[in-house]
Amino acid sequence: MTRAALTPPLPAARLGGTVVVPRWVRVRDLIRELVARDLKLRYRGSLLGIAWTLLNPLTELVVLLVVFGTVLRVNIPNYAAYLFTGLLVYGWFQSSLNYATGAIVNNRELIRRPGVPSGILPIVTVASNLVHFLLSLPILFGLLLASHVQITMAILALPILIAVEFLLILGLAYPIATMHVWFRDTQHVLRLGLQLLFYLTPVFYDVSMVPERLRPLYYLNPMVHMVDAYRAVLLRGEFPNPVTLVLLTLASAVVLIAGVAGFRRTSHRFADEV
Repeated sequence: MTRAALTPPLPAARLGGTVVVPRWVRVRDLIRELVARDLKLRYRGSLLGIAWTLLNPLTELVVLLVVFGTVLRVNIPNYAAYLFTGLLVYGWFQSSLNYATGAIVNNRELIRRPGVPSGILPIVTVASNLVHFLLSLPILFGLLLASHVQITMAILALPILIAVEFLLILGLAYPIATMHVWFRDTQHVLRLGLQLLFYLTPVFYDVSMVPERLRPLYYLNPMVHMVDAYRAVLLRGEFPNPVTLVLLTLASAVVLIAGVAGFRRTSHRFADEV
């Protein structure tokens, strides 16, 4: 089966009949079809298929548990759940942005197809990686139960955190997808930058281990606050800091608006460049 064969048709509205499908419904259905297509293409020919979604973070968890739970002995309560939370939250962020570099250049047939809005492609990228994130959550909840962590009413804030992180990732995905059309080294620079940012995010250590004189600069990393908000809800049974959450949302919205504006200004040239 070729990539073209997996390209979904646009949801059609009945123009001459009594039913007219609104544009937003057609776009929603198209995003859903493209997310399913992306997942099929990503694991086509793989024996384990989407199970790799679970194996990758679990492998990282085991390795880091051995290193920081046994060898270097990081003294953090419920360390397995603490570590896995950080891995999942940062993993969604990292994988989405890595795949965002190819959102345009890897979808040439869609860019050149009349009626397919190119602006939905970064959304598809982030949403397909969201599916992987959601599939990993049952393992995280299993770790929480095994660690005897009490689930409180703060869990109701989890969908809000997912929405805020989605907004944050999407705000960065648009300029990254745009830049990669003209600068193909974007993916390599981004991969290196995200790897460095991983160590500047409290995934396997606690913020208290960062020297106080460096914390003002350290807190400029939005993923520091994002990871801590998830841990507040899941591990500490607390609602996340509302001020931090509002600031994250506003900053993400500003980046998204700017990214979409730049995307739209250049999107008419995508077909020629890819």
